[in-house]
Amino acid sequence: MRKLFLSSIGLAPETNLDFFKLVGKEPSEIAIGFIPTASDVEENKSYVQMDLEDIKKIGMKSVIVDLKNENSLYEKLSKVDVIMVEGGNTFYLLDWARKSRFDKIIGKLLDEGKIYYGISAGSYITCPNIEAATWKPRDRNFIKLKDLTGLNLVPFILSAHFGEQFRKYIEQGAESVKLPVVALYDTQAIVVEDEKYRVAGTGPKEFFNGFKEKI
Repeated sequence: MRKLFLSSIGLAPETNLDFFKLVGKEPSEIAIGFIPTASDVEENKSYVQMDLEDIKKIGMKSVIVDLKNENSLYEKLSKVDVIMVEGGNTFYLLDWARKSRFDKIIGKLLDEGKIYYGISAGSYITCPNIEAATWKPRDRNFIKLKDLTGLNLVPFILSAHFGEQFRKYIEQGAESVKLPVVALYDTQAIVVEDEKYRVAGTGPKEFFNGFKEKI
């Protein structure tokens, strides 16, 4: 069974119980492979340290895995329970997911029981494409990535960090694609178990283009 936990931000009180239920282990038994690559080009990287500190506070173990510097990516990630892909620049992250061949091995790792935990950009790249990263002015395609095809691990498009001020951007973006779209508040995450998926956490459920949970 392939399992994914797709969020706007890192470990959050509103969704942590759903995450631990998905993993099926006590925090002290969970090992995380933490991929911070998307943050490389961000001016403010404080959120990365905050997420690492939260992992430690909760009692989980972590090892940093940088997509740019790993010659044995599969071997390293095969030793953890959860593959946590940090947020940052979506275009840069997808580019390195391809260069490192992470896009080729993640399916096998999921089939072996590893759980994918996406944070913002880390969630975007699991979709059929990363079109949603272009909808708001926040993400910049500074590397001029032309192929926006994602890892295609889920059958919908996700937009992170939703707020009412972004509604018009999401509505306009949704009109340009045929796939169902879900927008997540920072208090929410999508729990995916094979073909089933649902929104966990608190706040209204913001669905576009006929998105429906499959429970």
